[in-house]
Parts: sequence; C-alpha cells; structure tokens
Amino acid sequence: MRVESEPPFSFRGAHVHMIGIGGCGMSGAAVILSALGARVSGSDGFPFSGVGALVARGINVHLNHDAVHLPPQAALVVISAAIPPSNPELQAARQRGTRVMKYAELLGLLMRERQGVAIAGTHGKSTTTAMVAHVFRTAGLNPTHVVGAAAEQIGGSAALGDGPHMIVEACEFDRSFLQFDPVYGAILNVERDHLDCYREFDALVDAFAAFAQRFHPDGLLVCSGQDACARRASEAARCRVERFTIEGDGHWNATAVMSQAGRYRFTVQYSGVRRFDVELIIPGLHNVGNALAAAAVADGAGVPAEAITRGLGTFRGVGRRLTLRGSGRGVTIVDDYAHHPTEIRCTIQAAQGAYAHRRTWVVFQPHQYSRTRYLLDEFAASFGGVDEVVVPDVYDARGDETTERSVGSAELVRRMTEQGVNGRYVASLDDVTEHVASHAAEGDLVLTLGAGDVWKVANGLVERFCPAVQA
Repeated sequence: MRVESEPPFSFRGAHVHMIGIGGCGMSGAAVILSALGARVSGSDGFPFSGVGALVARGINVHLNHDAVHLPPQAALVVISAAIPPSNPELQAARQRGTRVMKYAELLGLLMRERQGVAIAGTHGKSTTTAMVAHVFRTAGLNPTHVVGAAAEQIGGSAALGDGPHMIVEACEFDRSFLQFDPVYGAILNVERDHLDCYREFDALVDAFAAFAQRFHPDGLLVCSGQDACARRASEAARCRVERFTIEGDGHWNATAVMSQAGRYRFTVQYSGVRRFDVELIIPGLHNVGNALAAAAVADGAGVPAEAITRGLGTFRGVGRRLTLRGSGRGVTIVDDYAHHPTEIRCTIQAAQGAYAHRRTWVVFQPHQYSRTRYLLDEFAASFGGVDEVVVPDVYDARGDETTERSVGSAELVRRMTEQGVNGRYVASLDDVTEHVASHAAEGDLVLTLGAGDVWKVANGLVERFCPAVQA
C-alpha cells in the first residue's frame, strides 16, 4: 500500500487550478471537484468540445497557457501527465510554493474515501470502465466514476455519486495507475506501448505487476486468461485473482458466442457453471472480453446477476469507439480512437462485421512519433482487408524540440506498401478529407482512426456526404 507523503486536502471552498483541463479525464475530475464544493479554474493549449459544459458549471477556462492564468488564491494545482516542466503556469505555481499534484494523484486521493474500482490494460480501458459504471448504476449503486472518454449514458466522463464506490480508468502511462489502491478491478491485457516512458517491455509488465500488488488483500483482481503478460502481472497480487476467457478455461468464460450483424450474444459461465446470458448492442468480438471482465468485477463487488445482464445488454458504448458518424449517398462514416496496431485490427474487423460495405477506407492518423517509431512494423501489418489507407501527419500531442521525428507517416506508408497495402501519405487533414470525398463511392465504408484530431476528417466527410446530419 502507498505510504502517504502528502497531507489530506479539503476541497470544499478551496480553489483548484487544473493545467491541461481539456482532456476527458481532467475535465471530468474538474466536474467532480466542483460538485465537492471546490472553486475550479483551468487552462488548455487547444479548444476542446467540453469547454462549454465546464463554463456552464462556473469553471473559468483559458484556451492557452500563461502564468497570469494561475489565480493568486489557488491552493492546489493539478496537472495532466502531458504537461511539461516548462509550462508557465506550472512554473509559477512552483515558484509560489503552491501544492502541485498530477491528475492520477488527485484520483488516488479521491479514491481513499471510497471503495476503489480500477480498470487497467493496454486496450479497452475506457469502454470497460464505463461499462462497469453503467452496471453499477443499473444496480442502483450510484457510484462516482471517471472515464477517459465521453460517456453520456452514465452522465458524462465523470460524475460524483453518493454510493460507496469510485470507478476509474487506470492508465499505465507515466505509471499513473500506481497512485491507486483499489479493492476491485481488472487487467484486460498487456502489450507493447508507451515505450517512450518505459523503454523496455519488461518494465511495462513490471509496472502492471506493481499495480496488481496495490489491490486490497480482501479484494478481487480480474485478468485475461488468454494474455500471457496480463497473467504474469496478476501473479504479484495479494488478493484473489480470477481469470476471464472467451471459449477457454478461465474462472469466467464466455461460451456459445454468436454474432449477428457484428453484435454478439454469449453465455457467461463461472467455474464451468452457467450464470447468465448476455446480448450486446455494441459491436466487436473484443467487447465480449470487455463485457466478461466487467461482469466478473461487478459480481465480485456484490452486484446482482440480473443487474449485470441488464446493464451489459443496455450499454451503448463511449465516444469515439466505433461511433457511426453518418451515412449518406451510400457512404458510411465511422470514427474510432484506435491508435495501437491491435486496436486498429479489432476496429476494422468489428466495423466490417457491423456495416455492409463494398470497399473499406481507413484514414489513420498516427499518435506520437515515439509510438510510430517503436511499433512501425506492427502498424504496417495492421490493415489487412482494407482497400485504401490514407495517412496524414503524426499527431504529436506531447512533442517538443527534442522529439525524434525521423520516423513518421511517410515512412509508415512506405512500410505498408512493402507489405502489399494500398497506402497513401497525405499530409494535412483538409487534403485527406478532399481526397476521400473525391474518391469514395456508393457502398464504401470509411473509418477514421486515431487518438488525435482525425475526427475532423469524419466531420468533413459528414458535411460532404450527409449534410442533414449534425457534424
């Protein structure tokens, strides 16, 4: 367990300034702090979709970074993991001696007052976290939750509940999840990613093991029984560990898995005994695994089986996850956050299963030069069954003058071409939109993929092909 090195903090009446407030997690945390009675302000380097909602709550938001934005009465400054030491507001806070903590530290602090539920993994965290929150809400438990994605069905990316649980997405970047001491939770999978932070894959697996070790001894950790590294990490846990599998031999097992129009129904077994049936309305085989993990976590926390089945069966997903943006003139446009090779493959497969198509287009915007460099060959091999892949410039959210940019979109397209993929490098998003709009035809499926601002291409295509749909 963590040894507390910081004194407790009373939020009611305190002024909290949040640097990088535009991220889903940070903006969600701002909502919770405001609900707890804090006076909240914040800044971000870019406009973001939720700024209006924050302002409506009385939160003062600046759309640039400047030391003058730091209120003189600020008692606490919270920064996102992407904020560099050179940020002028952060520097001003340190010069004043204002207490500073990272976003994950804040969540860890809030979790101390509740039974923590933390969902970790390279992929599927946002969906599964929101799924667990929806199941708990269906059961009437009214949890507090923080999800790193838009989740309108559960009241947004974050909400303060009056129930005993706090459900959070536990991110491995910057070892953020080591700020949490959960009672219940999951490790969905462990794959190579964030190697700019960890350098070696073994160090990443070790971090997941350290996360597993933080679970309360009387708690429950659920992990994939079909992911060797997730199993390895779970061995460090001091609590009960249960594994989930699809047509396997885990404690929790999905059997009789069947698909219709890309949506799945299956039977959930525990220790070989049938518990209940689930029918999902969100597409993709990968969501069978997410749902199984959510069911196991909810069951461990005492949620009744009826609420688990009803919650999973009514869950509508989160923003930018296989989101149908529009369909017009015979062209279907789907947007997704996929930014890792495994996510890309799963998303393409799920979209092709869910939507009729003649040809499949993918617009993939790489996210971070470091990830592109470390996973270059894996990315190049991720587009099987796609008719044309259009790749704009890398979205470099954390880049600075030291960023290594020798491997970018042009090199990725070259590697894709060597593997027989019909790839095209088009630098700007505007030019990408023009290219796809000029060449997509009736019956085509267009996927926009990436963790950056590639959704702008989806917006542009919706305006071109389905002007009646609000972009």
